[in-house]
Amino acid sequence: MLLLFRLLGHLPLALLHAGGSALGWLAWLGSPTYRRRFAANLAQADLRRLAMPGAIGQAGRLVAELPRLWLGRPVPVEWDGAELIDAAHARGHGIVFLTPHLGCFEITAQGYARRYAAAHGPITVLYRPARKAWLRPLLDEGRQRPGLATAPTTLAGVKQLLKALKSGQAVGLLPDQVPPQGLGVWAPFFGREAYTMTLSARLARVQGATLLLAWGERLGAGRGYVIHLRELSAPLADDARAAATQVNAEMERLIAECPAQYLWGYARYKAPREDGPAAAARHAPGAAS
Repeated sequence: MLLLFRLLGHLPLALLHAGGSALGWLAWLGSPTYRRRFAANLAQADLRRLAMPGAIGQAGRLVAELPRLWLGRPVPVEWDGAELIDAAHARGHGIVFLTPHLGCFEITAQGYARRYAAAHGPITVLYRPARKAWLRPLLDEGRQRPGLATAPTTLAGVKQLLKALKSGQAVGLLPDQVPPQGLGVWAPFFGREAYTMTLSARLARVQGATLLLAWGERLGAGRGYVIHLRELSAPLADDARAAATQVNAEMERLIAECPAQYLWGYARYKAPREDGPAAAARHAPGAAS
């Protein structure tokens, strides 16, 4: 698999995206379960007319672009709202980037690392380790980029995020990812209760960290990406459920900017799984609710 990704990483982005569109349709046509979840999530958000059928191909592009992003040459990146990052660094505090499963979420961290890591330190990104052993070497090597560090969804990983923020560095996470049992609360997402992580709100309270919304728009014809940055509509509430509700509303706002590039096939409304090591993260020093 690693060798295949290395070979694919040399291909032009336009070619990978073209193949990815076909891959997305094959997955949609070949899996009734995926197709039903895809349609149900779109219907729940009432965005079917805006997102279909473009979202089917975009989901495949998300997968097909990974070899280039992980193991290939850097891709073109434009910025929309970079002044928000500059202002946060000028204040001398850490930054928490919240990125939904929208567009290319890999590029947001890579783009920050390329532009800011030399002057302001690396960005540390929370990720869930691969459950399949054969995938781990690929993920580990693919995400080893200059200025980019990774933190697993464990107690050690949460401590790593806290340490980075206290050093004035940036961290990133996907707040619409279903966390393990004990690390979230039930809060509305497009009008339906979804188990939502509380970690993003807790990290935002670390030494006055700046909370920014970010997503990477995938441009057509292999032209690269645009990283969009937004401020929150209002400061997060102290109450865990209220803050999670706010975060979900902010994710909805980002998704509305480009619903065709949201990962509608993601099982957002599933019940959380038990995860002993990760559940311990709620007891991490400085990360209490």
